[in-house]
Amino acid sequence: MLRNLFDPENLVQPVSAPGLTQENAMAVRYAVKGEARARQGTMVAWRGSLEFERQGQGVGNFLKRAVTGEGLALMTVTGEGEAWFASDAAHCFLVDVDENHGLTVNGKNVLCFDASLNYDITTVKGAGMAGGGLFNCTFTGTGRLALTSAGIPLVLPVTPQAPVHVDTDAVVAWSPALSTSLHRSQSIGSMVKGGSGEAVQLKLEGEGVVVVNPGEPKPTPSS
Repeated sequence: MLRNLFDPENLVQPVSAPGLTQENAMAVRYAVKGEARARQGTMVAWRGSLEFERQGQGVGNFLKRAVTGEGLALMTVTGEGEAWFASDAAHCFLVDVDENHGLTVNGKNVLCFDASLNYDITTVKGAGMAGGGLFNCTFTGTGRLALTSAGIPLVLPVTPQAPVHVDTDAVVAWSPALSTSLHRSQSIGSMVKGGSGEAVQLKLEGEGVVVVNPGEPKPTPSS
């Protein structure tokens, strides 16, 4: 059955309260009344009286990003109005963070979040093994966060009895209380001979959850 793009059910409806809400599977809406934050380059539409300004990362975080090429390039959204955020048609999900439940997220998977949340760039123990390292953003405080995943993600429980190993290119987020390290699953001899292509994974131990993309990003073709 054919559906018309302009059917009433496809039209964006008015918001009932300020804050971050799910618009559809691949976009979120932030009804701003004061201030919000978002990853640069993710705003796709807006209306109202809003201003967008590039945000500095602080000296420590700026230096980490300069060294690793990673991090979280943010913009501050201020005023009163509505803004929609999305990223390459990826699936979007909302997470409520509180004082007892923080979240560590890969910078590339952050979409937008409440200004009441604090963030810090953290490094995975032993990240030098991964060639470039794993630098991620840990969110604390109280507020709502929107993140992306390349499809419907896997949410895997981690327990002291059952640690989880995740491909470093597929990990989206995990509980900050988990202990992380990089694990080599092949011998040096096997890697020299070609190996399986899955030489190093992120190992998570303790009590919490880890969120994983259902597919790894495709490499960018060389020109």
